[in-house]
Amino acid sequence: MKCPTCNKPVDWKDNAHRPFCSERCKLVDLSKWVSEEYRVPGKPIPGDTGEEEGTREVPPGAGTEN
Repeated sequence: MKCPTCNKPVDWKDNAHRPFCSERCKLVDLSKWVSEEYRVPGKPIPGDTGEEEGTREVPPGAGTEN
C-alpha cells in the first residue's frame, strides 16, 4: 500500500500512522481537510451560506445610529 500523501510504500503492520507513512503525512492530510482543500460532495444545506457563525464581515457604517 502507498501513503495517500507522499505515495511512499507503507508498512501496514505495527504502523501507528496508517494509512500514512508518518505523523507528518498524517498532519499534511488533516491540514488539507481543515483548510477545505478536500471536500465531501453533497447537496447544499438550505440557509447555509458557507460562513461560520460570527465570522461575517460587517460593512462600514452598518449598525451605527444616524
